[in-house]
Amino acid sequence: MGQSIIKLPGPIYIAGASTVVGHEEFAGPLGEYFDFHDPKDDTFGMDTWEKAESEMQRMAVGSLLGRSKLKDGDIAALFSGDLLNQCTGSAYGLLSYNIPFFGLYGACSTAAEGLCLGSLYAATVGGRVISAVSSHYCSAERQFRYPMEYGGQRPPTAQWTVTGAAAFLLSDQRESYYPRDVENECLPRITEVMPGISVDRGISDANNMGAAMAPAALDTLMRYFSESGLSPDAFDLIVTGDLGAEGSSILCDFARAAGLDIAAVHTDCGNMIYDAAATDKHAGGSGCGCSAVVTAGYLLHEMRAGRLRDILFLGTGALMSPMSVQQGQSIPGIAHLVRITTA
Repeated sequence: MGQSIIKLPGPIYIAGASTVVGHEEFAGPLGEYFDFHDPKDDTFGMDTWEKAESEMQRMAVGSLLGRSKLKDGDIAALFSGDLLNQCTGSAYGLLSYNIPFFGLYGACSTAAEGLCLGSLYAATVGGRVISAVSSHYCSAERQFRYPMEYGGQRPPTAQWTVTGAAAFLLSDQRESYYPRDVENECLPRITEVMPGISVDRGISDANNMGAAMAPAALDTLMRYFSESGLSPDAFDLIVTGDLGAEGSSILCDFARAAGLDIAAVHTDCGNMIYDAAATDKHAGGSGCGCSAVVTAGYLLHEMRAGRLRDILFLGTGALMSPMSVQQGQSIPGIAHLVRITTA
């Protein structure tokens, strides 16, 4: 459609989705939309946090296959990623599935990256594709910040890594494997994707990822609306994930200054998943699992029910590593766009 917007040759249906979350995420305002949760300590029966994250991914993909009654051989490819070094959460969690595997790393943008690449794969190669992601608060804390036992305090701009995993079933055929919990189901489909461009504005504070990612979200939105000729009011929602409270405010201010007013239709997954008044989650949620479970659980439910018909989902990510932070490097941001409509 333009220099960057990719219009799929045919609709790629999001034929099913499954979510697994921790006990605090389940206790939040969207808890009723999630499929499985750990009621106590977020270990999911494992003896390490990293194994717990792998188990979450295994559960998400397994429940998706179980609900659809599909076998490994019915899936053309599996795209998956997480926050751990070398994507070990995905690599170990999905070992039991005999499906061609693509490991992804896009930080918090990984859910959108997987939907972009998975839909392109399904549109060109054909068949069904699964995109799965995860994050775990405790495994991310151990890798990116401090040992859990340290109990370090954070500034108000810091975000809370969501304990959650989600799996999406993408298909080039119109089919549905959701629970029959809505009448007159509208089936969500991906019609356009727009890969993000890495943007670095010199933010080096690892406790303010919203500020690092907001410029990338603005870049993607400005390119999308310039190339498409559309305006923000053409959509029911423009959903970012995960800028949190700090990054969302920056994005809306920057967009307004650039002549693009998105405030009336913008929301952020990091602001939706927790009850800010009841829990101390600082600037909100983050992590691969945040936008994944909010989209797979809540947003797709609202689309199936017909209350949302056309949304732009922007997965935002801070492309840092523990080493780059320790060496004082600035944090590049990325924002991949997926347009989801209903049939």
